[in-house]
Amino acid sequence: MADAFKQVDDLHLVRLTKRYGEHAAVDDLTLTIPAGSFFALLGPSGCGKTTTLRMVAGLEVPSEGMIRIGEQDITHLRPFKRPVNTVFQSYALFPHMDIFENVAFGLRRRGEKNVELRVNEMLDLVELGPMARRRPAQLSGGQQQRVAVARALINRPDVLLLDEPLGALDLKLRRQMQIELKRIQTEVGITFVHVTHDQEEAMTMADTIAVMNQGRIEQLGAPQDIYDTPHTAFAANFLGQSNMLPGEVVGRDGIVTVRAFGQVVRLPQEKVSTDADRIIVGVRPEKLHLHREGTEVPAGRNTLDGVVTDASFVGVSTQYLVATSWGQELIAFEQNMGSATRPAVGERVVVSWEPGHSFGLDGGDDLNAGIEEDLREVGHYTASDAQAGLAPTPAVGG
Repeated sequence: MADAFKQVDDLHLVRLTKRYGEHAAVDDLTLTIPAGSFFALLGPSGCGKTTTLRMVAGLEVPSEGMIRIGEQDITHLRPFKRPVNTVFQSYALFPHMDIFENVAFGLRRRGEKNVELRVNEMLDLVELGPMARRRPAQLSGGQQQRVAVARALINRPDVLLLDEPLGALDLKLRRQMQIELKRIQTEVGITFVHVTHDQEEAMTMADTIAVMNQGRIEQLGAPQDIYDTPHTAFAANFLGQSNMLPGEVVGRDGIVTVRAFGQVVRLPQEKVSTDADRIIVGVRPEKLHLHREGTEVPAGRNTLDGVVTDASFVGVSTQYLVATSWGQELIAFEQNMGSATRPAVGERVVVSWEPGHSFGLDGGDDLNAGIEEDLREVGHYTASDAQAGLAPTPAVGG
């Protein structure tokens, strides 16, 4: 199947800007998306990801900058003249046509030959061959989405743009389609650019993620790299959950030693993204382990004392909230591995984690950056608050 798609070049966005009055929806964005990759633009509503996609599609005109595929400047080409196709969340299928004719529509308009052969190839690719003569209303949401993908791919674009393509599907079907879209992309070998606000979706499907915030790229990299070593509080909070400890560096010798709320924690220098003396130490909830009082903690681990305030069974794991002596609640995920006795609410515990599982951020970052507004309980808590001796609200770390 990949042989049917010609070899393509990288997609280049060069100082791309889109303004609406005084507001820059996309702000001086420079980005290269490698040919044949599955690339995700990830961010909250209003961060500029959809506007970026629409400029590549030709549905928005850039205020400044250039869009190239290889050496071909497509910045001002009409949408239908670009080697780009788009799949929208709404699918936009023709309800009066069967699936075969929906997929064949573009070929027939251009008077192409071998329509039947090419449509059947596309329907086989998306595993809908036996349903060729059904109408869209007779298909599930996931099947309609695959028809939309087939209709876009049959034109053999250099780049396929996906604008929140799974947003209308329920959770189980969405997860199935994540795997299916990745399979299709791998098979055809062309560039997929996927816009989403769903962190799990981006991490499941993409080779590379660009985390966007206020029209700019906050961090760019492989999903695991961004997750394990975020460079900003926004990236740490938007791509998963994090526990954050503002503190002061008291030693650097390959290992960075930090004093936070009277406690000492350590982390590797390569996991710290700042040279500042005030930093934020972050650790993901699944990296934390709870030890009941009187049990031994392995040597070399960071430790904090606390009291379990909540335990929620969520299937594969149990989510714990642990209150520290300074009022912060840490989140810990423990896998449910069997019949081992779990700490109870109200029980004192020691929270531990490997130093290498920490990451260090600039101490001036807003600890709530990247957290959806409705998940914040009371205001903001910053490293400056910590320096002033103010206790965080229970929402910090979530």
